[in-house]
Amino acid sequence: MEPIILASSSPRRQEILKMLGIPFQVIMPNVNEAIASRIAPNNTTELLAREKIIDVLHTLPSNQKIPWVLSADTIVTKNSKIYGKPKNQEEAERFIKEFQGSTHTVITSVALYNGKTRTTTTKTVETKVTFAPMTSEEIKWYIDTGEWHGAAGGYRIQSLASLFISKIEGSQSCVTGLPIYELYDMLKEQGYSVLESFE
Repeated sequence: MEPIILASSSPRRQEILKMLGIPFQVIMPNVNEAIASRIAPNNTTELLAREKIIDVLHTLPSNQKIPWVLSADTIVTKNSKIYGKPKNQEEAERFIKEFQGSTHTVITSVALYNGKTRTTTTKTVETKVTFAPMTSEEIKWYIDTGEWHGAAGGYRIQSLASLFISKIEGSQSCVTGLPIYELYDMLKEQGYSVLESFE
């Protein structure tokens, strides 16, 4: 199988590629995510996913053969407000207080660059996540675990936050940061066979 460049430092995205048996190398993109504040939430993730690929392509030597580049971007939104990665513990606590007892939306876009055709395709997925009502003690306990570090919205659905999530409508891997079905569908459309890794 051809290796893929993963334009992300996310451990969760790396774990998914490992699970699928896809060989990859990580190149961390340098993208200014402040541009996201000027556009609608449902366009933000696709724009940033494409920008990450463009940035990585510009960092590679011009004579290097580039087969595939994969990127993704995830945001959490509620009432048109975007919740990024908390800057500190206080902000993380505020996020969880606003999420508890209510439903918010997680949007993830996946972008795939095909070096043979020099084209980029994208898919965007939305999932609704409902938190059960939480006590102040539960919120403090969760924030003290430190899981909020580096997580959009300040929580990780695949870990301890699942104690408080009562309902998920849509793709759980979208919330994790890399929608698996959509990734597989994109690769298949582009002629990249994930199934080869299991033969």
